[in-house]
Amino acid sequence: MAKYVGKRIVLALVTVFIVCAITFFAMNAIPGGPFNGEKATSPEVKAVMERRFNLDKPVPEQFVIYMKNVLHGDFGVSAKTGRDIGKTISSSFKVSAKLGGMAVIVAIILGLILGSIAALTRNKLPDRLIIFLSTLFTSLPSFVFATLLLMVFCVKLKWIPVYNPENRNYILPVISLAAYPMAYITRLTKTSMLDAMGQDYVRTARAKGVVSWKVLFKHTLRNALIPVVTYVGPMIASILTGSLVVESIFNFGGLGAKFVDSITNRDYPLIMGVTIFLAVLMVTMNLITDIVYKIIDPRIKLD
Repeated sequence: MAKYVGKRIVLALVTVFIVCAITFFAMNAIPGGPFNGEKATSPEVKAVMERRFNLDKPVPEQFVIYMKNVLHGDFGVSAKTGRDIGKTISSSFKVSAKLGGMAVIVAIILGLILGSIAALTRNKLPDRLIIFLSTLFTSLPSFVFATLLLMVFCVKLKWIPVYNPENRNYILPVISLAAYPMAYITRLTKTSMLDAMGQDYVRTARAKGVVSWKVLFKHTLRNALIPVVTYVGPMIASILTGSLVVESIFNFGGLGAKFVDSITNRDYPLIMGVTIFLAVLMVTMNLITDIVYKIIDPRIKLD
């Protein structure tokens, strides 16, 4: 296990480095810069600002300087606001993490419950209704669903305020973020449980007179969790960072909104800082997912 974890950490570091390199060079390959749109900025001030952020140097040299600073824990400051990138990510991620954490819990719990019900009532009315809803939520883009919820509950019915900075309402954003992963987990759980229910060990347990709930939770559901865990790991990483569009629709001000603003403003330091943070989060969740495999099913060998 320790050898495997060590290998995965090395691969994770290589992955993050490749993501950094691709993002950095692609970002600088686009014509323009963070100070080109400033009409009131004189050429002299622009030159000073470019020197401040090393934009006057060749791109490869910029990348080397930036990576050296990152290795020392320095992500720099925003080219637009002058705020420390680390503090910006930390404060924004708290909002996204709270929103995403709620969506993850809702998606996993409802997905497992609905998937189990669909498997146990195969080809019956509950199963058909659940599959219909899961297909609908899977095919419906999150930004379309979020817009519909906003129009119905905020604009038409006026049950929920459109935006309240002092008291954020998490109901509609959580539903918007949780709908797709919940539907996907539902389908995965149903398929996995149907496969597990047809295995010999389940039939043997039933033949020995083991009670139905024990067969369901101890034998069927536990073995059906493996493909679900495969999806849940990366899903948690993507949801915890917050949906870019959903956060923008509900004006939530999380990490996703900051990332969109950084791209719009060509804020190179903030773009790189958020990208590195997301990459580290994703590879970490993938590593945790692989380790959880071993805990759920000891037969799995981590080479």
